[in-house]
Amino acid sequence: MTTLSASPAVSAAGRLLRDRRLPVVVTLALFLVMYAWGGYRYSFDAQVAPNLLVNNCYLVVAAVGATFVILTGGIDLSIGSVIGFSGMLLAQLVVVEHVPLAVASLIVLFVGTLGGALMGCMIHFYKVQPFIATLTGLFLFRGLSLVLSKQAISINEPTVSNLAQYHIPLGGDVFLSVGAAVALLTVLVAVVVLHFSRFGRRVYAVGGSEQSALLMGLPVARTKITVYAVSGFCSALAGLVFVLYIQSGDPLHGVGMELDAIAAVVIGGTLLTGGTGYVLGSLLGVLVLGLIKTIISDEGTLSSWWIKIFTGVLLLLFILLQRVIGARGSARS
Repeated sequence: MTTLSASPAVSAAGRLLRDRRLPVVVTLALFLVMYAWGGYRYSFDAQVAPNLLVNNCYLVVAAVGATFVILTGGIDLSIGSVIGFSGMLLAQLVVVEHVPLAVASLIVLFVGTLGGALMGCMIHFYKVQPFIATLTGLFLFRGLSLVLSKQAISINEPTVSNLAQYHIPLGGDVFLSVGAAVALLTVLVAVVVLHFSRFGRRVYAVGGSEQSALLMGLPVARTKITVYAVSGFCSALAGLVFVLYIQSGDPLHGVGMELDAIAAVVIGGTLLTGGTGYVLGSLLGVLVLGLIKTIISDEGTLSSWWIKIFTGVLLLLFILLQRVIGARGSARS
């Protein structure tokens, strides 16, 4: 009798652990619990939630690009360097060369996209491991940033200042910044592309099994190169958004930001082996990391290093959860 009564519960637990949406649900639940606890302890006002987007808008954009890459089973370590280089290149073009802001922004986006596509070509055609290819990009773009200038360049262009200071009202005293709006638009476009387009289905197929995708006649080469181009574009766009946030270019901007983006994607439920994940999960991952920063800042007695500690613990827990889900899926098949 005991075995029969326990069987439905065990079966339900097994189905739950096999559900690929479980990490996203866990991330959402974690965010809600953390926010409720923080709101109770620190009396959050209405602007705290929008500020999670305002203060982390550039990381949201970068995490979107990282999601595309990780969904194919790859990795991109050049994200932070491209962000820093994009800010420096924009500052150089606008402040030193007096190029119009719109033209300079398009050049920055083109360079970032081209850099990502070249790394994708290295990975697919020359069989270079993604870790090595994108590590090359990390050093290349960081070096190019220092070639442009070893000192920070303040961007005093009026349009940049106006965009940086403009607030999008949400009612009452609550607002979003232009950068936050760009981040939300980027997430929306990525959701549509990944879940409602042929290219999105190819991304999931390549991440699920590259060999199976080849046997099905899917354009694996084009898909892999494109996802790295998308990551390069998003990194460059994140650099532009970061300029709005900081209003300067600095060769040291973005150091380590690729690790934050990858951590947000993993915490958001995207499997490092590829094939499973959601852009909205990556957004939740960024919000969780942003909420950790907010809570530690409001606490006032903890060092900023605790942000890294808590991020590392969360990352470890979600990787273990992925392993459990993967093991359950393998056992079922």
